Formats: sequence, structure tokens, C-alpha cells
Amino acid sequence: MAPQRNAGAGAEAELPEHAGHYRLESRLGAGGMGVVHLARSTSGMKLAVKVVHAQFAKDPDFRGRFRQEVAAARRVSGAFTAPVVDADPDGERPWMATLFIPGPTLSDHVKRNGPMDPAQLRRLMAGLAEALRDIHRAGVVHRDLKPSNVLLADDGPKVIDFGISRPVDSELRTETGRLIGTPPFMAPEQFRRPREVGPAADIFALGSVMVHAATGQGPFDSDSPYIVAYQVVHDEPDLTGVPDEVAPLVLRCLAKEPEERPTPDELMRELRSVAASYDTQTFIPAQRTWDTGGPRPPAGRPVREVEADRAGEADRAVPAGNAVRAGRGRGLRLGRRAALGAGAFGLAVAGALASLPLLDDDGGSPRPASPRTTSAAFSGWRSTPAAGGSAPLCSHGAGRLLCATSGLVFALDPSDGHLLWRHPVGKGPRKEPPVLAGGLVQPSPNQGRRLEALDPASGEVRWQRDTPEAGSAVYAGGMLLVTGTDGKVTGVDGASGDVRWSHRIPGHEVPYFATFSGDPLAYLAGASQDGRSTRLTVVDPQTGDVRSDARLDGTLKPFGASDGSVFLLSLDAVHGDARAVVRYTPKTGETRRVPLAVPLQQAHGAVRGNLACLMGTGGSLVAVDLEAREQVWDLETGTMRGSTPVAGDRYVYVTTSDGRLLAVDARRGKVAGQTSPRLGDRSDRIPAELPEPVVVGDRVYGSAPDGTVFAVNGRDPAAW
Repeated sequence: MAPQRNAGAGAEAELPEHAGHYRLESRLGAGGMGVVHLARSTSGMKLAVKVVHAQFAKDPDFRGRFRQEVAAARRVSGAFTAPVVDADPDGERPWMATLFIPGPTLSDHVKRNGPMDPAQLRRLMAGLAEALRDIHRAGVVHRDLKPSNVLLADDGPKVIDFGISRPVDSELRTETGRLIGTPPFMAPEQFRRPREVGPAADIFALGSVMVHAATGQGPFDSDSPYIVAYQVVHDEPDLTGVPDEVAPLVLRCLAKEPEERPTPDELMRELRSVAASYDTQTFIPAQRTWDTGGPRPPAGRPVREVEADRAGEADRAVPAGNAVRAGRGRGLRLGRRAALGAGAFGLAVAGALASLPLLDDDGGSPRPASPRTTSAAFSGWRSTPAAGGSAPLCSHGAGRLLCATSGLVFALDPSDGHLLWRHPVGKGPRKEPPVLAGGLVQPSPNQGRRLEALDPASGEVRWQRDTPEAGSAVYAGGMLLVTGTDGKVTGVDGASGDVRWSHRIPGHEVPYFATFSGDPLAYLAGASQDGRSTRLTVVDPQTGDVRSDARLDGTLKPFGASDGSVFLLSLDAVHGDARAVVRYTPKTGETRRVPLAVPLQQAHGAVRGNLACLMGTGGSLVAVDLEAREQVWDLETGTMRGSTPVAGDRYVYVTTSDGRLLAVDARRGKVAGQTSPRLGDRSDRIPAELPEPVVVGDRVYGSAPDGTVFAVNGRDPAAW
């Protein structure tokens, strides 16, 4: 086969005949980085092979970008992208081969056929939301989603071209002053702060792509990329011509601030509620309703609380019919608070889980909720004992709910929520709740150098102590372990404040202990520089003695302990993603490792028995049974951030960043109930720390960014 000729402007005069052992048959298209060819494998499988332009092949920085593209494409290969078959980023002419997907690009489709109808738009938006969900779960941000990067295949849209995408935790390969992306489809943060671009930028691009599919043009149009950039950052989008049934969702995607945009799961759930014919509705349960004349409170719930919730919903909601039918820059200026509730996306729907009742085990029709047999005994309460607009961090001890917020520690009666006492502490955000150690309340020692212990009955100070400058401080086994900046650890008795011991821990230069509620030991994990192994040291807090010392494979991070075993996350040494759960039993030396189906970013978790529950960035909640050696379920909660999960007898509980408390069936991995959002006046702030729920018997205690502490009956989450 003779070399293919290309007379296109600026294109190479000759194109190669082969890429590796793949024969190039014809040219499919070209882009800024290279030319894409149709090719065939030895077995006859059709491939799309991207070959880098010759002038770029000699540029080390460009090769680095291409390696990043290959890595990103491989990382996200799946049902919603073009799977990578082979690649050689180090060849004389770098190339990458993906499975050939027949079908036009969205750009070509709109040019040939005009704007899509509402049903097509719904399917396109749902398909792209699914694609972005999988891309983001793999830890990749595309950063250049646009109509020419969307292929319309028979089985749904496919996202292609990861030329400027990157893992969210990787080095940003961007030159100062260079615009990276396609202006009409870039998010405001890509112009303002490109080094902070995250998954929400792809959601903004999705909104722009939908406007193009619905109207043939984008929401921000100009011949000048500089004018487009200004419009994206400052102007409201032009949604003229976008059908009413998808316009509110598109507007939500085009919010100026990343945190105000929906997640892919929120989009999918809302699209299912909009379109009754959507073919995956079988797993979309309906919200519990009452059968007389409109909503009324569930049995056992105080009417005053329900009325307050209704008032909050009225403040937040914007009727869908009033959403958008306006020209450029007019009629669309929804403020930040109103935008949060635009159309069907009020904050009450922001988590998109409010419409989930329980399903039968086979995933079929909704089943009736269980009778509320205990509601008469405990109907729940809510209280706002401290102003300040931050979520209190709470624990349970000495028959009290012990909480801390900025500048304050306080105790509540768990039965009705009334305030028992308050005690001022150092100002600033708290990272941990107070704990009970040595029979006294110990405020989290993360502010200043003063330690103090409080009487749980009155809040009065029992003892105080100044400590050397601390690198870290944690409680374990009734002791406070203070690690100095010099690496020496001091054990302080929680009951008296006396120093019991002070020395270094062998093998750990500056120890950072992991401790867990109900476990009397402290754990140190130090990974080797190459990430191939971790030294795990178990320390007795009472004496500072080393109980056991072992070297385990991989980069490991302790996250829980149960029945004499410690549970650890096995992390990718480069990106830090959790890839497996490891259970190690020091007494026997047994190690058990269970891989995760999909890596989790910034994972944190908790343990109950042999069940490990993990929450990752992006809202993935996963349960792993270490005894059965399998991942038993995973759930997309629809929240970008969740607290460390807490497992009870029947449910797993998680606090979300908008103040909701979720209950998930621990056996089936399905949402069983949730409380209302409680963002408060400072809804534009993202909480630094998300409070873990507190489970005491059948009662579950939570807290929210508006300063509320609340209690619910844990036996019937569907009634929350």
C-alpha cells in the first residue's frame, strides 16, 4: 500500500503506512495533536489509530502530554469510551489504537440533521452523564468535552479524545499563558484558575454541549475566543431554543461556581423522573407520600419540624415552568441561592436520593415500609445549641452527646437534645469531636498547646496541662499520645493529666498514630520510599511499648480495627487511590487482601466485624466482606463528598456536605432513607470536616453545616 497523501492545509505531505503492526487504511480526521486513521488488526478488527504529528514527536513536553493522554484513555476504557487496544507513546511517531466506533460525531450530526428533539436530548444527556460518571470514578477529568469529542454510536454516546485530560491528582501539564481547552465549552474556572479544575468543569461542558445539540449553537457565542471567555466567566447563558423539560438541568450544569453544579448521578436520577419512558426506570423508586390532601407528618414526628421543613423548601424551590425561555443574558439571572433550586433541581433534590424507597431483593417493585414499631418510644429531635454556621463534630460518652464546633465544646441530652453545658475552647475549626478518656471529656487537642479535661456532668475543668509544641495528638486506651516535632511521643493519662511515659518509637522518625473508637491500641504505618512495602507497628498507649512490628506489601493506610485485626487500605503509590482492602491480624501474622472493583479516590472508611465500608471522593460507597473475600456491593450516593461511613446493625450511615444523613441497607447496598438538607446561611461554603454520624442503639445522631444537631429513629430510615 502506497503512503497516503493529504493535501489539507498544514497537514503532513505524507502519512505513514503502519503504526506498529497495524496497517492504516484511510484517514478519519485530524486534530491539533495528530491524525486519526482507520486501521485493522491482524484478526480484522477495525481500529481508530491516532498518530502524532511529526513536528510534535521531537518535543519532550508534547510526548509527555501524549503519554498522559494514553494513560487517561486506558484508565477510563469502558462502555462509554473508545477502549484502548494498543499504544506506543515512545515510538519515533507516537501512536495510540482504540476500538473503532461507527457513528458520526455530535457536531457532524447537528450540522447534517439540525437540532435534536426533546427525547433525543434526554437520551444524549443521560448517556453523557453516565460517561462522565465512569470517567470521574476512574479519577480522570476530561477538560475538553465538546460536540466533536462525542461519538453517537448505536448503543449510546461515547466520549473520545483525552488529549488534555488528566488524573485529578496528577501534575498539570499547562504552560503559563496558554489556553488549554475549547473556549465555548470551557468552564469559568478553566479561565480563572486552571490548576484547580476538577470534575465539575466537565459538567459545565456537558451543559454547553446540550445547548449545542438543542439549538445548533452554544450558550456563549462569538467570533472572538476572548469575548467567549468573558461571557463564560461573567454572563448568563443563552438557552433560547432549549426545550423546557431539559432547560432547568442545563442551567444547573452551567452554574458559575463548581460546587453549584450537579453530579452525573444527580443528572441521571433527575432525567429518569422527567422522562417516564426512560428505559432504566426500573430501579428508580418513588418518594414516600401520604394519601390525604397533601403532605402530612409521619407518625411520631413533631408537626413543628415538618412545617419548618416546608418553609425551607418554599424558600429554596423555583417552579420548573419558570425556568428559562429568554434571550442572551436576560431572564436567566438566577442568584446563587436561586440557582441551587432552579427547575427540578432544588436543594431538596441536590442529593437526588429523596425518591428512593426500599426495593425487593430482586430489584423489583417497591415494597411497603416496615411498621414504625418504635416511633412512640423515640420520635427524634433537632437542636441548634451553637451559632456559627459550622457542623458540630460529636461523639457519645458518659450518657451524653459530646460535641465541638469553632471555639466551643458542649454536651447535649441524647434523649431530647437540650443543652446540658458549654465550655469555651481555642478558636478555629475543629478536626475531631471530644472524646471520653479516663472518665473525663477531652476536647480535641488540635488548637494551641493547652490540654484540658472536663467533668462530663458539669463541663467544669478537672485538669489542665501545657505540652511541648505538638506535631499531632490523638487519644487511645484512655491516654493522650502527643507527638512532638522532634519525633518523641509522650503518653498523658486522660484521668489525671499526668505524663506516664515519653520516648521515641523505633523505626518511625515522626510518628502519626491511627486510633479507632473501642480499640485500646494505636497503630503506626510507615511506607517505604518506593511504595513497595509498609512497616506496621502496634503500640500499647498505656506504656508506649511496641506490641508487634511487621512489614507488609504495598503502600498501606490503617482505617479501622476489629476483633484483634487491623484493616488497611492498599493505595496506589503514585496517585493514592485505594485499590484493595487488607486485614492484618498481628497475633497470627495472617494477611487477607480483597481488591476493589474500581479504585477509590481519597478513600476513608470504617469497620464493623468483617465488613469494611469505604467512601470515596465523588460519592462512591463500597462494602467489602473480608471473611467472604469479596466486594459485596457498591453504591453511587450522588454526593461529591461524604463523611467517614459508620456501620450499625442493619444500616450504614453517611453525612453529606449539604447536611443530609443517609442510611444505606448494609446487606443490599440500597438507600433506605435520608434527612433533609441543612446548609444554613453560609451555603456557599464547603465544610472542612464532615461529621461522622453517631450510632447508639436504635438512635442515630447527626449534625449539619447550619449548626444543627439532630437525632432520628434508626429503625425506620424511610420515615426520616
